[in-house]
Amino acid sequence: MSYPATPVTTPTRYPDRMRRDADTVHAILDEALYCHLSFVVDGRPRVLPTLHVRIGDTLYVHGSTGSRPMLAGRRTPLREGRGETGRAAGIPVSVAVTLLDGLVFARSQFHHSANYRSVVAHGTAVPVADEDTRRRVLAALVDKIAAGRAADSRPPTRQELAATAVLALPLTDAAAKVRSGGANDDEADLALPYWAGVLPLRTTAGAPEPTDEGTVLPAYLHGWRRGDAGERSPWYEAAPMAGRLVRLEPLSTAHVDDLYAASRDREVWRHLTGPWPETTADMAREVDTALRAQAAGSRVTWAQIDRATGRAVGMTSYYDIAPDSRRVEIGYTWLGRAAWRTGINTEAKLMLLTRAFEELGAIRVSLRTDTANERSQRAIERLGMKRDGVFRNYVIRADGTPRDRVVYSMTDVEWPDARDRLRGLLR
Repeated sequence: MSYPATPVTTPTRYPDRMRRDADTVHAILDEALYCHLSFVVDGRPRVLPTLHVRIGDTLYVHGSTGSRPMLAGRRTPLREGRGETGRAAGIPVSVAVTLLDGLVFARSQFHHSANYRSVVAHGTAVPVADEDTRRRVLAALVDKIAAGRAADSRPPTRQELAATAVLALPLTDAAAKVRSGGANDDEADLALPYWAGVLPLRTTAGAPEPTDEGTVLPAYLHGWRRGDAGERSPWYEAAPMAGRLVRLEPLSTAHVDDLYAASRDREVWRHLTGPWPETTADMAREVDTALRAQAAGSRVTWAQIDRATGRAVGMTSYYDIAPDSRRVEIGYTWLGRAAWRTGINTEAKLMLLTRAFEELGAIRVSLRTDTANERSQRAIERLGMKRDGVFRNYVIRADGTPRDRVVYSMTDVEWPDARDRLRGLLR
């Protein structure tokens, strides 16, 4: 399906950037987190930033029943769900969204530009009068922010619903405009000694800041990204895994007490960069740090559960996650001393490697450890990983001394032989 060219959606400049297919228009509207609503009141132009959600071929815009566009459009409301449409005069509007994807640096100032994806829609927006439709739209708006949030929050009361307005704009007069690629320098400027290229831009979420300390972070906030309200990339999911000796389950604050008990031997923490957790509050902060990193999309962490006891005996993570390059690193791993030499570490690594190579499609998995941690190096080498080299003075230990890291890796070509050998070791 494509939207027809109309006088208001036919550009006077760069017509080659226009996209009229519905798939492109819908994808941009769905990824954009907010829009700008333009309208005229008393002969004067107005623009309001607000939230929107698309359902089918209708764009719904959120507002207050007391706002100017809602008051102006309330004269002949659209009654959805009752078989009545009336004249639906509403209010003439334009809605615009823009996703800024990069800054384009050219050799000449004239050709500096930006890479973007934008949509402009025109038409008559009509207030939605039907209460059930408004509830459905508001739930969809919340789920657009984070998939699953509508079910994880209180619906509006009758009073709140009465104070909330929704405008419906049919997507009949809409078009997208897209700019991508590098600088369009003049041929005469190509030999100039100035840097040219693109600086990519993206929206990155920070660590969630809970109102109530100690609450479990919802799954839909783990690795949240703009436009990611639908299916989340499996690279950022702490999928549960189970073996004969150990079970890996998503880390939560419920594991704090077990992890604190497992960490009582200082030797467990000797080669880690952070301070040894001396209290349960210290361990709670350690878990919170991991969960915040996971929410920001920089780390995915599991608690390692000893299947013989059902208790958490350590932690392990994916980090340096790069789906586009199909690589990931395993790290932030520790086990309580009682779990050493039990096979738990080997089986946990086997499951993490299996997920990376066989479920995520990774072509490289790496690990790092302190050059002074010979026990860890021997364990990594038993996994079948190859030593890449040493990063000197890479991090600072808790005692303030610099730490060298030795880096190991395994590729997808090496994985089948390593997998078979590890399975044999566990048998």
